[in-house]
Amino acid sequence: MQQKHVVVIGAGFAGLSAATHLADRESCTVTLLEKNDTPGGRARKFSAEGFTFDMGPSWYWMPDVFERYFAHFGKKPSCYYDLIRLDPSYSVIFGAHDIMEIPANLDEFKSMLEKLEIGAGAQLENFLAQAKYKYEVGIQDLVQRPSRSLAEFASPKLLVDVIRMDVFQSMSKHIRKFFTHEKIIRLLEFPVLFLGETAENIPALYSLMNYADIALGTWYPKKGMHEIIKGMVSLAEEKGVKIRYSSEVEEIEITAGEAKQIRLKSGELIPVDVVIAGADYHHVDRHLINPNYANYTEKYWDRRVLAPSSLLFYLGVSKKLKNLRHHNLFFDEPLAPHADAIYKNPRWPEKPLFYACVPSITDPTVAPDGMENLFLLVPLAPDLEDSDAIREEYYELILDRLEKISGQDIRSHVNYKRSYAHSDFKADYHAYKGNAYGLANTLSQTALLKPSLKNKKVKNLFYTGQLTVPGPGVPPSLISGEVVAREVIRENHL
Repeated sequence: MQQKHVVVIGAGFAGLSAATHLADRESCTVTLLEKNDTPGGRARKFSAEGFTFDMGPSWYWMPDVFERYFAHFGKKPSCYYDLIRLDPSYSVIFGAHDIMEIPANLDEFKSMLEKLEIGAGAQLENFLAQAKYKYEVGIQDLVQRPSRSLAEFASPKLLVDVIRMDVFQSMSKHIRKFFTHEKIIRLLEFPVLFLGETAENIPALYSLMNYADIALGTWYPKKGMHEIIKGMVSLAEEKGVKIRYSSEVEEIEITAGEAKQIRLKSGELIPVDVVIAGADYHHVDRHLINPNYANYTEKYWDRRVLAPSSLLFYLGVSKKLKNLRHHNLFFDEPLAPHADAIYKNPRWPEKPLFYACVPSITDPTVAPDGMENLFLLVPLAPDLEDSDAIREEYYELILDRLEKISGQDIRSHVNYKRSYAHSDFKADYHAYKGNAYGLANTLSQTALLKPSLKNKKVKNLFYTGQLTVPGPGVPPSLISGEVVAREVIRENHL
């Protein structure tokens, strides 16, 4: 039997996952095409002046998802990288002398909440019991479905599960059923920011994120998040995936409703039997294929609610920093104006929330001796004007607040600085409107209501990644690759 040739576009988490799952079969060969000169997509890394920076994801949550991924191939995460559980998990900073350090120990966490609100410890147990159920059903069942037809969800048990999982109640209302203290509410609403919307517009289903945060913990792979990518690349190549870097796709050539070959920017033609696009869905759908075969119109895409973009700063600091943890969330400004700026009236916010990561506190290998690796992130609306002048204005604004709250001079000790924002996301990833996290997980963009993982007009073209099921984030992208691989197999393409 002649082997089929599968081509996967994009060596991010979803593309690597899809390629490796299919390469595990003897019926096909797999080629993975990557536009950039290194793997990882948004999880690439770079080194400069002795510092090593993860370019994107910095939170390691849902360790069970990574364990299941590697276990599928008879491996463990520890075959490729070593994990450290962070304690405290992270700091939430409400002001210079108003900081909540989130302990890894659940009893200590309950005691901390109890000091803020009498009865909050017991209420947390009730809240987490529901969140655990949602996590188990959601991660082990719902997100594993390709979401291509209502028939996938047509079972009495699943209907009961959906009701129990608070799909039609907002996260904001759900949390307020258990707690009244504003700091507790803001703390528990924080994880849904990863999903690209405010707690008022995210279904309470996603309290499963709180279970991942509080019960499963916050971890760090030694040497950085890119170690996960290195492990996945090693596994992919072990399974026979051929990875080609600096190989940008110009067009997926389609004849009579079937993808026949891929043309690279270099002019090279690659014959295909199956194509899985892990690149930006909008870019593939609107620019890499003939418009007659597109799944969605430009009007459709323009109406989607995108998760935020980001302004990032990668800073090398020539001294050790005090009063900061590995992960630091700055909630020293009111949430409402910032959220409104991102989701309702897109503009550069006057008083942005921001996040600071100092991985060198945990892992001295990512910075020279006596120095710190400092990563700053400001969530922003997609499709904003992006210029060096605006970036510099926000750099000064954020450094002012960071220095004031942490009580130290940082600015004069910055000996390496690089910024990254909308125009970079577009240039490096063809990211629609410069988004950083894909589509927001609103109720109207969940499961069947997400862009389909299968092209409706091209029988052998599939999609994977953060703009399709199950959604944004590293663990969902890993799962997305597995889900699309199963669909390719189920349709007998191999």
